[in-house]
Amino acid sequence: MPLRILHITPAYYPATYWGGPIYSLLRLSEGLAKLDSVVLRVLTTDSAGPSVGDRVTVSRIPMRTWTGYEVYYCRRVCGVAISPGLLVKMWPLIRWSDVVHLTGTYSFPTIPTLLACRLLRKPVVWSPRGALKATQEWPGARKRLLKKLWEWICRLVIPRESILHVTSEEEKASSLARLPNMRAAVIPNGVDVPSTLLPRVWLPGGSLRIMYIGRLAKEKGIENLLEALGRYDDRHATLDIYGSGDPLYVAKLRNDVRGLGIESNVTFRGFVDGEEKEVAFSKADVCVVPSHSESFGIVIAEALAHGVPVIASKGTPWQGLDTSGCGFWVENDPDSLAMTLTRVRRLSLQELGERGRTWMRQSYSWDRVAREMNAIYRDLTNSITSMNK
Repeated sequence: MPLRILHITPAYYPATYWGGPIYSLLRLSEGLAKLDSVVLRVLTTDSAGPSVGDRVTVSRIPMRTWTGYEVYYCRRVCGVAISPGLLVKMWPLIRWSDVVHLTGTYSFPTIPTLLACRLLRKPVVWSPRGALKATQEWPGARKRLLKKLWEWICRLVIPRESILHVTSEEEKASSLARLPNMRAAVIPNGVDVPSTLLPRVWLPGGSLRIMYIGRLAKEKGIENLLEALGRYDDRHATLDIYGSGDPLYVAKLRNDVRGLGIESNVTFRGFVDGEEKEVAFSKADVCVVPSHSESFGIVIAEALAHGVPVIASKGTPWQGLDTSGCGFWVENDPDSLAMTLTRVRRLSLQELGERGRTWMRQSYSWDRVAREMNAIYRDLTNSITSMNK
């Protein structure tokens, strides 16, 4: 009999404003929907950005995707994902399910989902998507006392049969420090590796083309990258910044660029997706991810899948960049980033890029991720069955 899985998340594709977790949850859902042993539904809001008017266009509820699963988009009325309609639909959908997979941490659906699952005795897989790790590790994390209270409530209401899904050993350690006594399973995200790439020329005119791609937010460490560029000894190097974020923060970044005197080297390209993202990767010699904290960092996997070498900070769980010979895992400070840019400039970028693609093909298939996640769902339901005998 197929396993009935309900995903509950504050936002869902095409709400790409919210960054990497939107893409990874979409790909996981598509992978699960391919399995004959799974029936999948998604409960979410129509939140597509910071303003209440930023909404996913919904023609009917539920909406059926091309892979056959249903998505219930509920109207967001305020905040990031506050939706009374989601609460109304939550109870019958949880009752329908065999396993609930909750995505998100300090968001509106989290506590109601955990409480409803406890009352209805439904097992939970909980994916915090790096929020616990960031709160534990990053000194700049906001609202620490409020988050501590939030976590305490979660520990009170979470069902006994629950597993914390994390994407790296680093995220596991940090998350369990916030939610002790929980079980955790490490399953990394996957990535789509294109079979062919757009034509490219490395170091055109001898200039290194650096890219940052992702959400523009303080925890991403972009200021360190800008300072590194200011200290980099090749004044012909360029930095393309792809992404969107809070307008006030983006304005601050632009002021930083002017203050460092690198206006001619830095271009803010805005949000890209689909074919525009493919083109962006084809016009980069190296991707730099200077985040203070990442549970996974899907943009790192995407860059490698497109043959772009990566420099990632030690706030990301990507030490394999060094061992796989496709980039560098470095301290997140301007001097370290600048020195590594000088180092990567002297290497064969094409060889680094080819090794990155090979690594992604071998280790980060979405079909593999979906099968591993389905095994966790099965283990949870088997545990519930054994307890009820």
